[in-house]
Amino acid sequence: MNRIQLKRSGILKMALSGSSDPLLQQEEGEVGSKQPSFLLRAVRIATVVSMYWFISITMVFLNKYLLGSASLRLDAPLFVTFYQCFVTVLICKVLSLLASCCPSNYLDFPSIRMDLKVSRSILPLSVVFIGMITFNNLCLKYVGVAFYNVGRSLTTVFNVLLSYLLLKQTTSLYALLACGVIIGGFWLGIDQEGAEGTLSWAGIVFGILASLCVSLNAIYTKKVLPAVDGSIWRLTFYNNINACVLFLPFLLLSGEFQTLYHFDKLGSLYFWGMMTLSGLFGFAIGYVTGLQIKFTSPLTHNVSGTAKACAQTVLAVCYYEETKSFLWWTSNMMVLGGSFAYTWVKGLEMKKVQEEPVPKANEKSETGV
Repeated sequence: MNRIQLKRSGILKMALSGSSDPLLQQEEGEVGSKQPSFLLRAVRIATVVSMYWFISITMVFLNKYLLGSASLRLDAPLFVTFYQCFVTVLICKVLSLLASCCPSNYLDFPSIRMDLKVSRSILPLSVVFIGMITFNNLCLKYVGVAFYNVGRSLTTVFNVLLSYLLLKQTTSLYALLACGVIIGGFWLGIDQEGAEGTLSWAGIVFGILASLCVSLNAIYTKKVLPAVDGSIWRLTFYNNINACVLFLPFLLLSGEFQTLYHFDKLGSLYFWGMMTLSGLFGFAIGYVTGLQIKFTSPLTHNVSGTAKACAQTVLAVCYYEETKSFLWWTSNMMVLGGSFAYTWVKGLEMKKVQEEPVPKANEKSETGV
């Protein structure tokens, strides 16, 4: 099978804009003629979107319980993140073994074996990946679930900045205005959290770092995919096994091993069940995210994520019985509205580019050059 060679600038551009891989686009075009019925497609899309919403929202609430529950009283965010990576490694290995024993039409999962050379080539991504998941969890530890979406809302802004710094690629005025709305909502949210006495600057800093790492993770993922033959599942395995190894010195230096030694629920089956469940949801969110993009589009996936964040905020306020001011809700709507507007503008720009006719190589311009 011929593989399409991409320049580094092309890889970065795809990562930052969220565009699909050319190979995937070609495969989609080949099977485009075999379209299922409208009802079947509607049911599939509704099912996949519902799964994405349920798993994503449940995972946030579950992580909040493990990271900051007053009843659990476990101050070991790095260990929680390490264990989630460990569970993902085990799931990948088990699925690989099952796939080797089952027919491909029952379970389609790539063969996975440890290769130190591949592991080293994935290492730069793993460092960014550790930062992303660790800062995400630390942000969630120090801020409430209701504010979590605002606290780490600058991913879109970092995408624009990295597009300019790494590619010298400018952004349209409308997209920049949408980013301005996001930043305004972010600062208004900080102001309102401070007014209510619930502001955590540690949570804000971790949220900003998490947003930066999410943007960098997209770039490095595109760059290292060829090392695993384009397989997301192999990349997931190597990424998480590298993370498990890299977490060990941090766990030692942070004193979390000692914290675990004195933890009164270390022998509780309920505690380990919740920890394992969080790892399962962490693995599942990657799967359903891919499904949602496959059955809809990257644009629809972003819109769905924005709507999910809105529902998550409302659920958190209701569940924790919080009372929020009008300006607090305004900050959330600004972030969500700005994110939706940016997604919509970029979608229109991409559609316009796709509709522009491409001049043939053997055609001369009107000036005869």
